[in-house]
Amino acid sequence: MAQKRVLMKGNEVIAEAAIRAGCRNYFGYPITPQTEVMHYMAKKMVQIGGNFVQAESEVSAINMVYGAASAGARVMTSSSSPGISLKQEGISYIAGAELPAVVVNIVRAGPGLGGIQPAQGDYFQATKGGGHGDYRNLVIAPASVQELYELTVEAFNLADKYRMLVMILGDGTLGQMMEPVAFRDEEPVVNYEKPWACTGRGDRKEHNTITSIYIDPDVLEKKNLELQEKYKVVEENEVRYEAIGLEDAEIVITAFSTCSRISKNVIRQAAEMGIKVGMIRPITLWPFPSKIIAETAAKSNVKAFLDVELNAGQMVEDVRLAVNGQKPVYFHGRMGGNLPTQKEILDKIVEIHKGGNV
Repeated sequence: MAQKRVLMKGNEVIAEAAIRAGCRNYFGYPITPQTEVMHYMAKKMVQIGGNFVQAESEVSAINMVYGAASAGARVMTSSSSPGISLKQEGISYIAGAELPAVVVNIVRAGPGLGGIQPAQGDYFQATKGGGHGDYRNLVIAPASVQELYELTVEAFNLADKYRMLVMILGDGTLGQMMEPVAFRDEEPVVNYEKPWACTGRGDRKEHNTITSIYIDPDVLEKKNLELQEKYKVVEENEVRYEAIGLEDAEIVITAFSTCSRISKNVIRQAAEMGIKVGMIRPITLWPFPSKIIAETAAKSNVKAFLDVELNAGQMVEDVRLAVNGQKPVYFHGRMGGNLPTQKEILDKIVEIHKGGNV
């Protein structure tokens, strides 16, 4: 049963959701536009007997996450684009050691230091690994403050279930906006057994060892193959998306997070003009909803796809791979912290519908 709705900022909802999910360890370093996550944790962790550390750097913070996760604790860090870049070595180590952890990236514009305005330029970094080696992160892209709450709780369950890092990928708009959120009276927290954790020998004859260092090539290859098998299981079971109006859509928008919110109004506006537009919103950016996109592309009523992002064109590559040449895929993106307007997207749709050169 949900409680009454309260007005909260997205970043603060992430922190509250993590606490409700059983996170009692937060290590971070301030950087806009996600610093409110850290501020909220600094206040609340003291009150509930948790551990909060403002590390001396992003590198230190992610390695503290590695340590707490090794002990079986639910742990989180958060940052924004340049800070996430500094964490990449530690993220790769966490993947190699198969440790559950949640990392939040409230994306800012880039490349370089960039601006604090919203962007989605970290899609490649999040979904293709980001650090060194053959690994994956499970990447979740909420589109509302309510989803920030619900999917952050779920992120901790997924991290423990698969012993892997889960990334919450948002943008400056989502982190800074305030919306009503309804909290549950009781969270669907799954307490997984962690016999692998370094919590003392107990009744075991051997010590547990957490490591990502495998010097022997055959041993390292075996470890890599085991990871790839796990990732296949994740791909089979954890794909999540929202589908709108695909039954008779002529043009299908693909968009995530803030861009999907803007696009929903465009769908209504296009309908008023007699153009049938649907949308596929990936909720998991990895695993990517390739199957539903491929199935939609095969429909006779679908004439084209329009991918909308806050970057130069990143997710559109995965959309094109999924469509596999069945239909044309067009792209509209804005960068530098600018948001696409409804008119921009609608004009693209009109041109596509006319068969014009877009």
